[in-house]
Amino acid sequence: MFNLFPLFWHASPGLALLATIFWMGVLIDCITKEPSEGNDKVAWTLLVIFVPLFGALLYYFIRRPERIKAVGR
Repeated sequence: MFNLFPLFWHASPGLALLATIFWMGVLIDCITKEPSEGNDKVAWTLLVIFVPLFGALLYYFIRRPERIKAVGR
């Protein structure tokens, strides 16, 4: 039987590095480009910091396209 555990063991550091780079990019985007109106910037920043991967994915796929579309108007 083929054991996949060694593949995951060696792939995990790479996935962790990619997730960290993605998280840092989203955090920087949120801090630098999110409008300071209201508490949106603070709320999104706290979400990305305290719920790292899930918060970053939410911001990237929900809020970021909405913000980019609003700037294009």
